[in-house]
Amino acid sequence: MQEKRLIGRIEIVDLPELGLYDIPAKVDTGAETSVLHCDQFEIFEKDGHRYIRCTIQGHPDFTFLIHRERVVKSSFGQSETRHIFITKIKLFDNLFDIKLSVRDRSSMSYPMLLGRNFISGKFIVDVSHDYLAKNI
Repeated sequence: MQEKRLIGRIEIVDLPELGLYDIPAKVDTGAETSVLHCDQFEIFEKDGHRYIRCTIQGHPDFTFLIHRERVVKSSFGQSETRHIFITKIKLFDNLFDIKLSVRDRSSMSYPMLLGRNFISGKFIVDVSHDYLAKNI
């Protein structure tokens, strides 16, 4: 059994497959799915598969195969469809698979949110600390 690492309320993460580094991420055990801010996105089909194309941190045309879609309810009680894709995230100088959805988080304090699906089984959260997994 792998020992769980301690993470704080806020962490700095990398998404190396996307070329995105030093992203402030809020750890949110109340959220099921992890979310990354995007400025805009569109869904399209090609060769029988659904894809999402989005603009992230001013970098246009990130395109991802949609792993799955699910309806989620926001903390405000509004339901919306989230399009989930899989990429890699770096914490503690280790790479992990992460299922991410994208949405406009420009009104939020942090551009990324790490939810339970990613945290569970790998990490314990200590909300009295920040930046415990800072990449060295």
